[in-house]
Amino acid sequence: MEHKILLVEDNQTIVLGLTYLFKEEKMYLEIANTKKEAIEIIKMKKFDLIILDITLPDGDGFELCKYIKKNSNIPIIFLTAKDEEKDVVKGLDIGAEDYIIKPFRNRELISRVKNVLRRNTTNNNFIICKNIKIDTDMGKVYNQDTGEIFLTKLEYKILLNLFNNQNRLITREEILNDIWDIAGNFVNDNTLTVYIKRIREKIGDKDGKIIETVRGLGYRVGDK
Repeated sequence: MEHKILLVEDNQTIVLGLTYLFKEEKMYLEIANTKKEAIEIIKMKKFDLIILDITLPDGDGFELCKYIKKNSNIPIIFLTAKDEEKDVVKGLDIGAEDYIIKPFRNRELISRVKNVLRRNTTNNNFIICKNIKIDTDMGKVYNQDTGEIFLTKLEYKILLNLFNNQNRLITREEILNDIWDIAGNFVNDNTLTVYIKRIREKIGDKDGKIIETVRGLGYRVGDK
């Protein structure tokens, strides 16, 4: 399977070199030159790994790392010229899987990338939003602060649909169509409201900060 990697880097010489290097390794590399561009891409696409510079034209790579780790389980490697011990420690403490200092050796970089991908292969079947995590392999839902959340089959199906479409409006009709094979005609537009209320209660979202209601249309999860 071709691994999908996002490189967040504004140095075009490095971008060109790594594009060729990863192509040789049969890995798909997408480029973001700024923090803003990286966030927009991450919201739309899924990646197996993010390689991240710290000094970006519009922000701090450390803050971008915190944002990514808060909203996903994507592994991160810092690739940066910042070589002070305090920076290395900070990068690892906020959740990065590795920290590589520029200038770097190509073969060593590829080896460390493959090592991180190998270690995190079993963690690619989690979907995370805020402090709620869905393990799609096990069909379980967790509050990362309090532990496992017990949902009915129908509640799980609804929550999974929303989490699979983060930062996108999901209409009530789309949800009803998605759960038809489970619920048949037992769930209509009115009872869907009840199910959403129950899900919010179980995941601790009484204020609608995780599942946002878009009045008259449907629901959205993700960044507000």
